[in-house]
Amino acid sequence: MSGRTAMILTRYLGLTARLGWLLFGGLAAMSCWAAGALPALAQASTAQITVLYDAFGKTSTMKKDWGFSALIEYGGKRVLFDTGNNADIFAHNVAAKGIDLGQLDFAIISHRHGDHTSGLNHLLKINPAVKIYAPQENFGVFGAALPGSFYRRNESLPEDMRYFAGRAPEMLRFGSPWPEGNFTWVTKTSEVAPGFHLILLNGTWGVDLEVKEISLAIDTPEGIVLIVGCSHSTIEKIVEAAKSTINKPIHLVLGGTHLLPAKDDQIRSIAASLRDNWNVRYLAPSHCTGEPAFAILQEAFGERYIYAGLGTTVLLGPKVTVKAEAGQPSKNAMDAEDLRSYREAMTRGPWRAFLGTDKRVARLRP
Repeated sequence: MSGRTAMILTRYLGLTARLGWLLFGGLAAMSCWAAGALPALAQASTAQITVLYDAFGKTSTMKKDWGFSALIEYGGKRVLFDTGNNADIFAHNVAAKGIDLGQLDFAIISHRHGDHTSGLNHLLKINPAVKIYAPQENFGVFGAALPGSFYRRNESLPEDMRYFAGRAPEMLRFGSPWPEGNFTWVTKTSEVAPGFHLILLNGTWGVDLEVKEISLAIDTPEGIVLIVGCSHSTIEKIVEAAKSTINKPIHLVLGGTHLLPAKDDQIRSIAASLRDNWNVRYLAPSHCTGEPAFAILQEAFGERYIYAGLGTTVLLGPKVTVKAEAGQPSKNAMDAEDLRSYREAMTRGPWRAFLGTDKRVARLRP
């Protein structure tokens, strides 16, 4: 072999080796990218709602109690809706489902009642900086602010008999049981993230008048996914407000519909209105809906009634389904265990005062 031939061969082999290393490196880089991208893609494509707090559900390590909480995962967002009635039970149920509250985009507290707010202590322990949307009230549990001019003055009084010695601050801020909470006060229906709309309405409950309540309406290709806490303003008004805001059909309603105090004929009328007038496609009632209403709504919606007891994960999409879990029987209605736990929780919850004497409470137990 001549010297020139050897030199050409050496250059060829060197070039081939460099091309091989470039190809190998490119494949390796693509593999690394894919390894990181696939989990991100899976997270972005997750579309589901998991019930973390309620008084009925399948037998599991989760604890049943009166109240409501749900984790919404949609469009790459992770949103906590309400926190239940007891911080320890909420913490237990969150851990039982393997949920990391440190990885939330934001949280929503629907209204001020304790069976929706008490888990805030645990949430703020895990994620003290998380943004929390809550209704603004003049003297609300989430804190408030009023102009210093909100009270009448009497300038003839001496300074030691006048508020702030007659020199009130321009703005008075009022405290909260959760002073460390990063609360954003909601004063009107608004979009807080692309496709995520907070619907704010006033309602009443017993002697607790003017309960401001937030519902969450998510704009999806199939229509509106509506998550409700207690529906104090009535479920029909919330559905109407959601449709008015997004101008799409109601694909799914999930949460407490506040039909527990309603009579059967009222429930049947509301069920027919939701199905026929408002064209609600799927209904997943929970929490304060009430046992008679569960049965009537299931009859009205048939296969479009979605069981949403404690621990249930509802999968969103053109057809709403319930995620099958290993070792758990599938359900589409309340059974004897659901009824027992629901009734026991109700007698311990805020409805006890409306049930009357201990004898009436006892009759609720199966």
